[in-house]
Amino acid sequence: MTRSDAAHGRRRSRWRRGVRPAVQLLLGGVSIYLVLPSLLSVFGSWRSLEGLDWRFAVAVLACEIASFVCVWELDRIALRTRAWFVVAAAQLSGNAVGRILPGGGATATAFTTSMLRRIGIDAGRAATALAAASLLQIGTTCALPVLALPAILGGARINRGLVDAAYLGVAVLALLLAAGAVAFTTDTPLRLAGRATQWLLNTTVRRRRPVSGLPEALLADRDFVRATLGQRWKQAVAAAVGSAAFDYLALLAALHAVGSNPRPSLVLLAYTAADLLALVPVTPGGLGFVEAGLVGTLTLAGVSGPDALAATLLYRIVAFWLPLPAGGVAYILFRRRYGDSAGDGDRTAGSGRAPSGSETAGRGSKLSA
Repeated sequence: MTRSDAAHGRRRSRWRRGVRPAVQLLLGGVSIYLVLPSLLSVFGSWRSLEGLDWRFAVAVLACEIASFVCVWELDRIALRTRAWFVVAAAQLSGNAVGRILPGGGATATAFTTSMLRRIGIDAGRAATALAAASLLQIGTTCALPVLALPAILGGARINRGLVDAAYLGVAVLALLLAAGAVAFTTDTPLRLAGRATQWLLNTTVRRRRPVSGLPEALLADRDFVRATLGQRWKQAVAAAVGSAAFDYLALLAALHAVGSNPRPSLVLLAYTAADLLALVPVTPGGLGFVEAGLVGTLTLAGVSGPDALAATLLYRIVAFWLPLPAGGVAYILFRRRYGDSAGDGDRTAGSGRAPSGSETAGRGSKLSA
C-alpha cells in the first residue's frame, strides 16, 4: 500500500469518527421529537403524584436499590473481584454517561471499562466481563414473558392483592433460577428455543435471506457467558434474576402507589417490553421509547390512562433519573480515592491482578489469569 493510500485511509477513518456521532445525535433528536408527545404526557402527570401512597413509593426506591446491588454483584462475579466500591462506582458512572450521551450501552461500557482500568483491571478483560454480564441480564429479561404466558393464556383469575402478587413473584423467581440452571448445563432447551424463534422470524416476516444459525448462536453466547463467569455461574444467574425481579417489583409497587391493581402477569409483559425498549440506542437510555411503550402496554394490561401515566412517571423517576446524579457523585468519589491512576492501572493490568490494600476499595482480590 502506497503512502497516498495510507493517508486516504486515515482521512476516511477520521471522517467516519466525525460523522458517526453526528448521525447518532440526529437520530436521537428525530426520535425524541417523534415520541415527544408521549414524553410530555408522562411529565405532565406530575400533579397526580401528590396523591401517592408513600409507603409504596418508598418500596419503589427500595426495590430499585436492591436491583442495582444485584447488578453490582453480577459485575463483581464477572470481573472476579471482591471490591464493592470500585464496581458500584464504575457501574453508576457508566450508567449515567450512557443515559446522557449517544451510544447507549456501548458508551456506558467504554466509560466503565476506562474506570476499571485505572485500578488495575485489564481493559480487555473488563469489556469481556461486562459483555457477559449484559448478555445474562438481557437473556433473563427475555425469559420473563415466557414464564408469564401460562397464567395469561390460561386465563387465571389472579387476585389483585399484594399477597398473590408476591406469590407470583416468588414463582417467577424460582422458574427463572431453574431455567437459568438448565440453560447453563444442557444444550437442548436453548437449541429448541433457537429453532422456534428462527422458525417464527422466517414465517412471520418476509426476508430476502432467511434467518439461519440462531440455535448455534445462542449456544455460542451461552458458552461465552459460562466461560467468563467460571465456577460462579450459579451465583451470577441468581444475581441477574434478582436484578430483573426487583426492577419488576419496583414497577408493581409504583402501580400500587397510584392506586392501581392490575394483573401482575400482564404487568410482567409491560415491564419486559419497557426493559427491551431501553436497549434502543437512538436515544439515551431509551428515553421516550420506554415511556411511550410502558404507558401503552400498561393500558393494555387494564390500567387506566391517568394511572398508567402516573405510575410510569414514578417508576422512571426512580429507575432512570435518580441514578444520574448518583452516577455523578460516584464518579467524584472514585476520582477522589484514585485520582488519575491510569499509569498504575497499566502496570497492574499487565500482571493480571487488581491492586490490593490501600490501592483498592474494600478488600482487593487477585483476578484469575
